[in-house]
Amino acid sequence: MVSVHEYSNSSELASSVGEFIVAEQNKALESHGRFNVAISGGSLINVLRKALVDDPSVSKQIQWAKWHVYFSDERLVPLEDKDSNYGAFKQAVLEELTRKQVIGPVVYTINESLVQEGGSENEKVSNEYESLLPKEPFDLILLGCGPDGHTCSLFPGEAHKYLLEENKRKVLWCHDSPKPPSDRITITLPVLSASKSLAFVAEGSGKKPILDEIFNKQNQELPCTIVNKENDAKTRWFVNSDAVEGLGLHAEKYSA
Repeated sequence: MVSVHEYSNSSELASSVGEFIVAEQNKALESHGRFNVAISGGSLINVLRKALVDDPSVSKQIQWAKWHVYFSDERLVPLEDKDSNYGAFKQAVLEELTRKQVIGPVVYTINESLVQEGGSENEKVSNEYESLLPKEPFDLILLGCGPDGHTCSLFPGEAHKYLLEENKRKVLWCHDSPKPPSDRITITLPVLSASKSLAFVAEGSGKKPILDEIFNKQNQELPCTIVNKENDAKTRWFVNSDAVEGLGLHAEKYSA
């Protein structure tokens, strides 16, 4: 059963996310000496900053030098572009680690030189990024949830059905994204299913309608619903009260 962890405010939520990540990190390091984690962009990046950098009780437990950070999806733009997930992570987390003289993680980015060739090499970008993924399953994939029920760059709808039907490739080029930038790469459902642990983060009253579709109506057209259904035993949702008020979800605080 999917676990839902509800918190009254963003600070409590971030602190709990931090505790959860530390627990997953420690399991991975004990098992194989490195922590393979994939992260999404958007508001999740700010939660990671609060959870892993700004919270001293958590930050002192993070062994950044043993982290290998991948992106569950990435916009096909230059790395310093305002829409780059790597760029957002760099600004929110990596630059702060540098300022604190902390040895940071190994971070895997798209090949920027191919992106700058105007879109003709997008398939090559996805193939190359797939080759960078760890050979073993991810220890943790951290996910967001869009207002349309998308996660990573796996979008609902007929036009993007090819993304949800893929069962062999680990990374795909997503073209014609319904939200700009139109060209992206994304990990696929098999990668999510293989991961040892999955966690969504969703905050704000604006998420309530789509969470109702996912949890109560269980709309099978939505990528987030599919992830829940296929991975219910290892999937967690960290939400604030505004996002789930009145939805009647069974929620409890996270405990390692």
